[in-house]
Amino acid sequence: MTKEEKNALIEEITEILKNNNVIYLTDIEGLNAAQTSQLRRMCFNKKVQLRVVKNTLLKKAMERSGKNFGELFPTLKGMTSLMIAESGSTPARLILEVRKKSDKPILKGAYVEEAIFVGDNQLKVLENLKSREELIGDIILLLQSPIKNVVSALNSGGQTIAGLLKTLEERAKN
Repeated sequence: MTKEEKNALIEEITEILKNNNVIYLTDIEGLNAAQTSQLRRMCFNKKVQLRVVKNTLLKKAMERSGKNFGELFPTLKGMTSLMIAESGSTPARLILEVRKKSDKPILKGAYVEEAIFVGDNQLKVLENLKSREELIGDIILLLQSPIKNVVSALNSGGQTIAGLLKTLEERAKN
């Protein structure tokens, strides 16, 4: 590969890193052709971009991206594949699904919305991450809950007071 080709590839990877907030570094070395094909198909179906990259080129792209990938640099050994997605938990769920039949891919590290996760033991944490939209939905539900309780109490409270007044009125007549 010529120097110009390497620089073009570094620029391409840099743009990918700049434009995405969910980046997984995985090791898929050792998967046979059928397993690799199945992984790529699953990634395509779940809208996860899978790309094998050279560690030296990836490191240069990470340095140029302007994001803080510092803790991920030590993971750049052996074969490295990038998994790019919209949701922070989608690649983790995909990895766990594939690992039901194989011991790969292995999570080296992940960059999710400026948070860094290092090591395969972080898969369960990443699997349970909620997307930004899910978190906003949860916050809206939490904000609506007290309002619904107040409205419900006011509605039922009015009926309770009316019932109490009616009972007192009947007692007064007797």
